[in-house]
Amino acid sequence: GAERRSMIMSDEDKKLTAYHEAGHAIVGIYSEGSDPIHKATIMPRGRALGMVMRLPTEDQLSKTRQELEAELAVCAGGRIAEELIFGKTHVTTGASSDIEQATKIARKMIIEWGMSDKLGFLSYSSPDADGESFLGRRMSRNEALSNDVKLLIDEEIKKLVDTAYKKATKILKDH
Repeated sequence: GAERRSMIMSDEDKKLTAYHEAGHAIVGIYSEGSDPIHKATIMPRGRALGMVMRLPTEDQLSKTRQELEAELAVCAGGRIAEELIFGKTHVTTGASSDIEQATKIARKMIIEWGMSDKLGFLSYSSPDADGESFLGRRMSRNEALSNDVKLLIDEEIKKLVDTAYKKATKILKDH
């Protein structure tokens, strides 16, 4: 988005945003399979206080598991940087969209793209998973899954995100 010149950030907010965005950038640089960094800024743009933009070097029609795992780690990088620099009690809500994005990617990896050894080469998403259909139809589809399968899906999603979080933490501590 366009730079929001009207927004005045305190020095503390600028510092926090700089560390948060640097966390994304460093994890992106050191994650095998991550797209290269195109731009990093702490100037408010759109609704974001800052951003790190990564762009592929060529057109992509699909993504590998390695690339998706790198995306998950990059999503975690901002929060982890805040935690390492300012401490757990001073992390902010700034990672909310990062958390949402990581959850969406991990969920798709498990329920749509068959990237779980435990759940196998199956789709657990409804045909109308894009969210544009009547809610009742989606709910009835999800109710067709056993509670054990729902629990396993949740466990596999959490495992992917937790692994990415640990990977990103190691990268930031090392670099």
